[in-house]
Formats: sequence, structure tokens, C-alpha cells
Amino acid sequence: MFGVGWGANQFASMLVAYHRYLGFTIRINEALLVVYALGLMPALLLGGPASDRWGRRTVVRPAAVLSLVATLMLMDGAHSVLLLGGGRFVAGVASGAVLAAGTAWVKELSVPPFDLAAGEQTGARRAAIALTAGFGMGPVIASLIAQWGPAPLVMAYLPHLAVMVLVLPGLWRVPETVRRDNDSGVGLTARLRVPSAGHPRFLSVVVPLAPWVFAATNVSIAVLPSVVSNRTHGLGIAFAGLVAGVTLAAGVVVQPLARRLDEQGARGASVGLAVVVLGMMVASLAVHLKSPALVLVAATTLGAGYGFCLVAGLLEVQRLAGPDDLAGLTAVFYVLTYAGFCTPVVLAELDHLASYPVLLLYLAGLALISLVIVATQSPRFPITRRPGASLG
Repeated sequence: MFGVGWGANQFASMLVAYHRYLGFTIRINEALLVVYALGLMPALLLGGPASDRWGRRTVVRPAAVLSLVATLMLMDGAHSVLLLGGGRFVAGVASGAVLAAGTAWVKELSVPPFDLAAGEQTGARRAAIALTAGFGMGPVIASLIAQWGPAPLVMAYLPHLAVMVLVLPGLWRVPETVRRDNDSGVGLTARLRVPSAGHPRFLSVVVPLAPWVFAATNVSIAVLPSVVSNRTHGLGIAFAGLVAGVTLAAGVVVQPLARRLDEQGARGASVGLAVVVLGMMVASLAVHLKSPALVLVAATTLGAGYGFCLVAGLLEVQRLAGPDDLAGLTAVFYVLTYAGFCTPVVLAELDHLASYPVLLLYLAGLALISLVIVATQSPRFPITRRPGASLG
């Protein structure tokens, strides 16, 4: 999950580099982000249920190899938008398959004997930290190489190849956690139906929470650095990597606290949304003033909001999932999170109607509405554990 997260997000800090060296417009860069989501969402929806039926290894192993292939395509596509788009699409497919199946796999491997609740919390935290660490390291290292290294549009991707070469052998030794009798009498089409997604708590807590997971990070990583790049004394690429690193580091740091808050109902989700509201307001001010220092403050705040929301969402999912749809419900959650992935594209399309500072304030207002929904609806639908619920 760390390696695939690295491969998924290394491209984010390269947007400034493609603008500098190839003259890519904001719309081209944002389109390359959307292509990633187009590969990711169907892979999520199919990969999760497929792993519930045929096993985690069957899905995660080939997807991890695809992550490596995607990076090779990005390296070969240094001067081809078509190849870059293909590489981003393949990276999305790899990420989608690994996010749902891998999260479920980590959780199942983390369950200690006779302590299912501890396994649930440990698994969610491990999966979130591994994914977030990869998301953070990828763009930081890529940006440093692109800023100061030779052949920046090629060499920036070499570290991911090295990471995958190191982690893939270990992946082949991880034991399967899905029983083989899981596939008897139940087809994949039937497994695409995820009954737990209709649970009132999922609809009232997870659905309004999920889009802000990646709305927060993508505003920070894909929008803010480009706004102040002319104020960074020629270090715009490195600054983009710094913003990405700060964002994801803050997301990692708050995750233990997010887990503790989760023990008190939906407080983790509420705190996460409140922090996202604050982060969008700071981002609006940073864009208005074109201040690199304030961009870093906004990145820290939005990253913390991401960490709170990701852990809260995963823990809600792992408590709500039925005995055979853990990966399927995880997939639904991640699809909802990636609705927020397109936020930079929406902002770029709306910038003729309002300025970026105003649009970011609107985002803060929408996040506030989500916060009110979660805070008021969560007490109405407490979680009732069912016998055989998928906790291990």
C-alpha cells in the first residue's frame, strides 16, 4: 500500500514541472488528474468485491505490478500527453484495486486473537498510515529530483521503481485471509451489491464525510502551489513537493488522535470536518494574499483534516461491514472519497464565475454543511454490532 500510494501521488508535484518544461496549461494538468480517477473508480468497485470472492492476493498482486508499469509509462511519456494519460489511467487502476482489497487485507492480518475491536482499530490505522506515507513521500522525492536533477521528467520517477522492486517480493509472501469457500454459490455480480452501503449510519455519516478526504489534499497539493509559484524564487517545483509533504505528514501525525476520538462516537469525523472548514478558510486567505507561508499553514490544516476524515471513515466502514462485504464497502467508501479528488478540476472550470479565494470560501461552507449533518445525524444511528460482523 505504501508503494502503490507513492506511485499514485508522485505525479501531483510534477504538475508545475510539466507547466515549466512542456508548457502544459492548468486544464491539461487537471485533465491528467481526472484520467487517474477514471481508472481508479471502476477498479475500486470491481477489485473490492473480486477480492471478497477470490482472495486478496488474487487482486493485490497484479495491481501492484501495474503500479510499476504505470510509472514506466510516465517515464516514457515525458513528451507525450497521450502516454502520460495512459500512465495515469493505469496508475488509477492499480490504486483502485489495491485501496479496497489492500485495506481489507491489512485489517484482517491485524486482528489479534480474542480482541476483534483492537484488530479493527489497528488495521484501519496501519492501512491509513501506509497509504498516507506513500502519498506523501512520492511527490516530495519526485519534486526534489525534478527541481535539481538531470532529465527531470524521467528521473523523478526512478525512486518509485526502486520502491516497488523492494516491496514486491515481500508481497508474494503475505498469507491469504479469505477462505476459499467464500466463492461457492456467489457470483461476482451478486457481490457487487454491498448491503451495508444502505445502512442509515453509512448514509448519514460516511457519505457526507468521504468526499472531503481528497478534496482537502487536492486543494492543498494541486491548487495552492501553482497559485504562489511565481513567489518562490524559481523553486516552484520543490515548493510543490514541500506542500505535498507537509500536507500528508500532517495527515499521518493526527491519525493516532483520530483513532482515540473515534472511541467517542463520531467525534473523529466531526473534528475532521471542522478542521477542513478551517483549512479551506486559510487556503482562501493564502490565495488572496499569494503568500507561500500561508500556503504551508493551509497545507498543514488541510492535511490534518484529511487524516481525521480518512481514519474516521475507515473505522466506520470496518464496523458497518457485513461478514462478506468488507472490501466491497471499503471500495464504496474510497469511490466517495475520490469524488473530492476532482475538486481542482471543478475550481478550474468555475474560475470565470468567481475568484479562487471566493470559491475556496464556498468549499468551506459546503464542508460546514457536511459537519452539521454528521454531528446531528450520528447520534440517531448508533452502530449495533451483528453476530459475525466482519471484524476478522
